[in-house]
Amino acid sequence: MADNTSIDIIHSRGYESDPNLESPSDLDKPQESAPLDTESKYEQDVPPDGGYGWVCVACVFWINAHTWGINSSYGVFLSYYLSHDVFPNTSALSYAFTGGLSISCALLVAPVATYLIHVFGTRLTLNLGVFFETLSLIGSSFATQRWHIFLSQGVCFGWGMGFLFVGSVGIIPQWFSRRRSLAMGINAAGSGLGGLMYSLAVGAIIPRLGLPWAFRILGIIACVVNLVCANLLRDRNQAVGSRHQAFALPLLKRPEFLLFLGWGVFSMLGYVALLFSVANFALSVGLTSHQGSVVSALLNLGQGLGRPFVGMFSDRLGRINIATFLTFLCGLFCLVIWTFARSMGVVCFFAVLVGTVAGTYWATVTPVLAEIIGLRDLPSGLSITWLVLVPPCTVSEAIALLLRDNHARDSVYLRVQIFTGFMYIGGSLCLWLVRGWKIADLAQTAAGKSLAGSSPPTGVKEAPEESKIEKAAAGTDPQATGRGAPKMSLWSPIGLLRGMVSLQRV
Repeated sequence: MADNTSIDIIHSRGYESDPNLESPSDLDKPQESAPLDTESKYEQDVPPDGGYGWVCVACVFWINAHTWGINSSYGVFLSYYLSHDVFPNTSALSYAFTGGLSISCALLVAPVATYLIHVFGTRLTLNLGVFFETLSLIGSSFATQRWHIFLSQGVCFGWGMGFLFVGSVGIIPQWFSRRRSLAMGINAAGSGLGGLMYSLAVGAIIPRLGLPWAFRILGIIACVVNLVCANLLRDRNQAVGSRHQAFALPLLKRPEFLLFLGWGVFSMLGYVALLFSVANFALSVGLTSHQGSVVSALLNLGQGLGRPFVGMFSDRLGRINIATFLTFLCGLFCLVIWTFARSMGVVCFFAVLVGTVAGTYWATVTPVLAEIIGLRDLPSGLSITWLVLVPPCTVSEAIALLLRDNHARDSVYLRVQIFTGFMYIGGSLCLWLVRGWKIADLAQTAAGKSLAGSSPPTGVKEAPEESKIEKAAAGTDPQATGRGAPKMSLWSPIGLLRGMVSLQRV
């Protein structure tokens, strides 16, 4: 009687058609049910596209303002270091290395931060970042030798910025779908606004209160703001089923991901050189130190104003489309406008204009990568991305200073300007190839659907759309790839070229 009841229960639950289920006891195996539960959560999850997500947007905005924004003011510090010989026997190259070191260290700790999020959660990682950043700024105020600055303003600040950035950058995409790029653009605008505020503030504080108090004031403000925002943030890692792998090496086998990394490398070689050189460039054309800090502030103003619009147009016209076009446009501005800027008016015009597109990478990196590898693998992909960006961020400003021609009276920065412009153009070419792959991938997926028919085979549940696209991109879904079409056909020269010139929203 008990056996018949068990069989009836199994039949009523629809398990009689499963050949892999041998007995009722198989229903209680946690090692099999857990993965299915995570998978179903991912498939059924619908981002709220608002609600508490907007609180998270505000928090990440202000975290960016008090991490990347403060770091953007290093151009003002650099100009002061070079003109006042603050630390004797320190070369201009050493000062430039400090600015790049902060960004590279922020990216270098990305795998560690990703691991800590997986083990201890997002909140502890964010608060660890608050601690290191505060320690770095307060410690910089007591620096008396150049190695003090290397460790405090370079390494320690980079660690704090890295833990805060990696801990917060993946949260917003979990809360938004249709408005994802707009939300990310607002977040990225925080660094521009912070750079504007603190470039002007540092330029005003140093002459009045001195260099040490400039660091202490920044440290106190950053500690308070970041501490509040870090503890208001909420992630949706459980609902999304995020996979936090520090080194997801299979991603490196995908050509589209490698080209995405190339976009980042070229963009950072141009971005860091532009960001930290513009204040000192102003001095090279006869402007004052105060005017140099104003130019740096206007560059950050452009970033603050431009990034939300970058996100808004990305949602409407395609994330890869906008990222490719604006990256190319930034390189064009450097070659066409910056090389001819000599007066205060033209320099300010260039600073505001190029600022709107200079940080396109930071405004679009997360949505673009989500389009390429999917939302679940986003944390792992970002972890590799930040690590790959360490070398270009470290050497970019050093390269810019070495390219300066101090013997040329009117064109000290000409080679720097050409270098920056071509780096941005090289990055846009990498992403343009990714665009060709994406359009070919979508076309192949649509062709596979039409061949497979409108309904799945009996007893087989149809996979969600995003899962199909991910499988097609990896070449593991025979239906989505057109009944056995080889995955490398996505990279055939003719198909790739057709996708690159196609007027399609991607």
